[in-house]
Amino acid sequence: MAKRILVVEDNDLNRKLFCDVLKANGYEVVPVSDGSNVVAAAKKSEPALVIMDIQLPNINGVELIAQLKADKALKHVPVLAVTAYAGKGDEERIREAGAQDYLAKPVSIGPFMASVRKLLAA
Repeated sequence: MAKRILVVEDNDLNRKLFCDVLKANGYEVVPVSDGSNVVAAAKKSEPALVIMDIQLPNINGVELIAQLKADKALKHVPVLAVTAYAGKGDEERIREAGAQDYLAKPVSIGPFMASVRKLLAA
């Protein structure tokens, strides 16, 4: 059975790209475009990994990571943060919230898939 990955990305093109690449590599994807229902979607889909955009409308991705990590049923699920925030201190802040890995946009497919495989193998 394919491992399920929750893809949280508000940009339609980025979300489609991430989902298409993951599907082409044999993963099942659950796309989410709005940060307001991420925790509910994660509880329902029981993903093996969450790919989280940090810059979302209505809620910050760092807050969502903290919410996922605070949930007893979801705290074990690794999070890959993907963000345009690449300033000093951003990676540290994102990792402190609970993300296991961090990629700055624009994301190249090679490092993206390497991170996905690493987090799913852990």
